[in-house]
Amino acid sequence: MMVKRRTHDWRDGLPPVRGRIGFDAPMAPYTWFRVGGPAEVLFRPADLDDLTAFLVDLPPEIPVTTIGVGSNLLVRDGGVPGVVIRLTGPFAEIAVSQNSITAGAGALDLTVARVAQEEGIAGLEFLSGIPGTIGGALRMNAGAFGTEMKDVTASAEALDRSGQLHILTLDDLGFTYRHCALDDAWIFLAASLKGRAGKPAEIAARMNEIKAGREEAQPTRARTGGSTFANPPGHSAWKLIDAAGCRGLVKGGAQVSEKHCNFLLNLGEATAADIEDLGDEVRRRVMETSGIELRWEIQRIGMRKES
Repeated sequence: MMVKRRTHDWRDGLPPVRGRIGFDAPMAPYTWFRVGGPAEVLFRPADLDDLTAFLVDLPPEIPVTTIGVGSNLLVRDGGVPGVVIRLTGPFAEIAVSQNSITAGAGALDLTVARVAQEEGIAGLEFLSGIPGTIGGALRMNAGAFGTEMKDVTASAEALDRSGQLHILTLDDLGFTYRHCALDDAWIFLAASLKGRAGKPAEIAARMNEIKAGREEAQPTRARTGGSTFANPPGHSAWKLIDAAGCRGLVKGGAQVSEKHCNFLLNLGEATAADIEDLGDEVRRRVMETSGIELRWEIQRIGMRKES
C-alpha cells in the first residue's frame, strides 16, 4: 500500500506497488549500529513481480540501494537519497535439493546453515558465523572460519536496474577477497549453494565450535557491525590496528572494541559520523605506523549530515 505525501516531489510519481512503501523512513532500526538518517523512500516488495514492475517503471535517474539486516552497514546521518529496498518474506525462502540449497537473498545466513545441518548437508557451516543475509554474503563474498561464498556458490539470480532477470554463473560473479564484481546496481535475488553429504550431529558440532569461537573473540552482544576493515594481503587488520595503539580508542559515542579491535562499537549515543570518523582515524594511524592502507569492509551508504 502506498502512502501519499502532501508535498509534491519525485516521490509522488512512484509506480504503484503491492508491498510496503515508507517516506522519510528511519533507517537506524534496520542496522546493528542503530545509527543513521532516514531513507527518502523505503520499499519492501511483496514478491518478485512487485519488485520487477517497480524497477521497470522507476525513473532511471533515481538511485536504488538494497539492504539486508544491516549487520555490516553504516547509514550516514544525512540519510539515503532515492529508494532503499529491503528484501523480506518470499525473498527469504529456502529450498533443499540433494546436497544443495537454494536460498533467497533475504534469508539469514544462520538460518541457511541450520537448514543444511538438519538436512545433513555439510560444507555450509561457516554461514553460521556470518551475521547477515545471503544477498549481502554474495555482494561481499563473505567468509569465515576458512570458507567463503566463492567456495560454495554454484549460481545466483539477480535483477538489473531495468528489472531484467539474470542467471549468473560463478565466473559471472567475479569473486575476489570480500568483493563481488557484479554491478552494484544489480539486486541479488537468490543463490544456489553446493554442499556435500554429512552427518547432522557432526555438522551441529562444527556449528557449535564456530558459535563458541565468535562469542569468545568478538563483541557479539554490542551495537556493532561486522569486521570493520578487510585484511590486507599478508596481514591481519586487527593486528595492525592493535600495533597502531587503537585498541579502546574513543571518538564521541564510538569506540574501537577492547575485545577485538577490528570492530567498532556504538557505546549508546554515537552518531554515524562518530563511527565513521573513528574508523578513518584508525586508518590514518595504521597508515602512519605501518604504511598499510586499510580498506573498509563495512558498507557505508548515504550522506553526511550538514553541520
